[in-house]
Amino acid sequence: MKKETKEKTGSLVSRRNFLKAGGGVAFAVAAYALLPKLDLVEGAPPGEGNLVEQKVFAWVHIRTDGRITIYNPAAEMGQGSMTALPVILAEEMDADWANVKIEQSPIEPDTYGRPGFRGGASMLTVGSRAVSGYFDGLRIAGAQVRQMLLANAAKKWNVPVSRLTTGPSVVIDKSKGRKISYGEIAGFMEIPDSAPKVSKHQLKDPKDFRLIGNADIPRFDIPAKINGSAKYSIDVTLPNMVYGVISRAPVNGSKPRLLNEKMIRGRDGVVDVVTLGHGIGVIAESIETALKTKERLVIDWSEGAKAESHNSESAPAEYAKIAGNPGLRGRDIANMGDATKALQSAQSKYTADYINDHIYHAQMEPLNAVVSVGSDGKSAEVWAGSQAHDGARSAVARTLGIEFSQVKYHPQYLGGGFGRRSTSDYIVEATELAKAAKRPLKLLWTREDDISYGMFRPMSLQRMEAGVDSKGNVAGWKHTIVGTGSRLLASGARNEFYDFPNQKIELRSVDHGIRTKHWRAVGHGANKFAIEAFVDEIAAGQKVDPYEFRLRLMKNHPRARAVLKKAAEMSDWGAKPKSGRAKGIAFGERSGSLCAGVFEISLEDGRIKVHRVWVALDAGIVVQPDNVIAQTEGCILMGLSSVLHESITIRNGRVLESNFDDYQLLRMKDVPDSVDVEIISSSERPTGVGEAALPIVGGAVANAFAALTGKRIRHMPFTRERISDVLGKTA
Repeated sequence: MKKETKEKTGSLVSRRNFLKAGGGVAFAVAAYALLPKLDLVEGAPPGEGNLVEQKVFAWVHIRTDGRITIYNPAAEMGQGSMTALPVILAEEMDADWANVKIEQSPIEPDTYGRPGFRGGASMLTVGSRAVSGYFDGLRIAGAQVRQMLLANAAKKWNVPVSRLTTGPSVVIDKSKGRKISYGEIAGFMEIPDSAPKVSKHQLKDPKDFRLIGNADIPRFDIPAKINGSAKYSIDVTLPNMVYGVISRAPVNGSKPRLLNEKMIRGRDGVVDVVTLGHGIGVIAESIETALKTKERLVIDWSEGAKAESHNSESAPAEYAKIAGNPGLRGRDIANMGDATKALQSAQSKYTADYINDHIYHAQMEPLNAVVSVGSDGKSAEVWAGSQAHDGARSAVARTLGIEFSQVKYHPQYLGGGFGRRSTSDYIVEATELAKAAKRPLKLLWTREDDISYGMFRPMSLQRMEAGVDSKGNVAGWKHTIVGTGSRLLASGARNEFYDFPNQKIELRSVDHGIRTKHWRAVGHGANKFAIEAFVDEIAAGQKVDPYEFRLRLMKNHPRARAVLKKAAEMSDWGAKPKSGRAKGIAFGERSGSLCAGVFEISLEDGRIKVHRVWVALDAGIVVQPDNVIAQTEGCILMGLSSVLHESITIRNGRVLESNFDDYQLLRMKDVPDSVDVEIISSSERPTGVGEAALPIVGGAVANAFAALTGKRIRHMPFTRERISDVLGKTA
């Protein structure tokens, strides 16, 4: 590293003066590596005015007054990563949490990324991977910061480092009864020639954690969200800003032709009209003018799009034919032993079809973004809430034909993501309209826009087949998945904790031309529903308690058994439920976490009423216990909403629902009386929790319904009409 750097004025700044100007010392870390590179960087932290030409991106900044800033790389959409990730780093550097401030990091994946799905660094916040993805790197980074502070204190006192230890933001020399604060050390910190080496055995033993696992550390983002100061992109207002709305294709793939452009352009307050590949954009001086003008658009939509042939109401019959066609071959998800032979020789055979409808993300904040494009089209500034801030920044650059570095990106809080905001389509739209407007522009989607042109969790059918031998063992297992959505359908289909010696799991994907997207837990919601309900059917057929039956299937998986046992213990599984009620049990895994739950239900006015829920979760080391419980409760409620109510109907490619009056969500009156969550203590590395409990909901509710009524319900959501239909038939 150069010993001297130039100010923007061109004069030279000494290292000492620079550190003084920066107000402390900044540590830059490439945290996605197993042993991250660490450089002690001269400079002010991001967002506080850098004095040098070289970009400096810091993970940690320690001020001489002891205040510590830690930068969060993950998108914060209510899941708590903005707090959890800094806690990990602060734990290993032994920071005093009372002096820690958290800021959103710059969107620079080479510095703040973790390993991406296709190699390279990524700042994508999906799949409950934030804590698990950054855990090792941030621990090592924190330990390196701590070692450097120790080394500088040792040099100051002229003692060996081995004689020193640390406490909350202090270095301690017990032999002399003295201590020195991190802030004081920042005042004389020297830059080492190379970063200290940190091995895993030098990291803290989990039993010595004081921040990780501490239930008293509150979420950083909550106060601002309560007092209204939290900033979302929908709150951003810029000078000279205009507003954009878009009338999008009613059938995905249809192309627009505007028939009354002259009249539209002549309306007061209309700035421009833009034809896009999938719709017509209106740019206006106010959002009211934009929305009213959108209603006046007369558009001729092209015909012949693939989606025109899709009808969700008739799709299950089509999918059943595809599942039963022996001449079709799909993509194998798992193929072990000889499932066909095992089924043929089985003493008892079982088969059932399970179905789930398309469902919508229903995030609270409608999609929106603010974009300002430079007058020469060679630069842009963006304010957006995204699960993929670096992907969005890249998408804006591609749209304008400029470099990534020419896009200045301001990440905002997200008012809900659930997978929908992991794509950047709405930010690209805002960029296209802003380029045409030549003024800063805020694009807004209405709720009707988002539902009619939604990206849905795919509809699918799961054909389940099993054969049980003379000893009561599941000898053969077949699971055929049919639906639209390709790879989105596959997650959760593998049986990682149930021992089936012969199994074949196959995906037969159908492309209907419908927009589909990752929805919380992706395919796990549909697949675990089918698996857990079918396991219950087999247990009932074998006249075995479904809890005991699962324990047998898990005989080689002690962690899974422990989770199932805990849920059964919490719910007093063997006890007789109240009159008119019944319990159902289910197990699932997602993002490495193991989860089991018991649901107690009754039927009220022809509907399923969930009274109590008991959930046990093994997520490895838990960084923030209260937040994990809150996320688990959120999973249960969102899962119940999808299992009992939510359904998108598509007819001839058009979505019939339009808003929350006809797209039903879980209401307050439907919330269970209690949701009890217990976290199983573990020293294993953390796994994902943001989606872990959702996959168990469908199976547990369906199994409770069977225990209550003796009938099987196999089509989600379990609406009053479907319940009535099932109760009128033999299971």
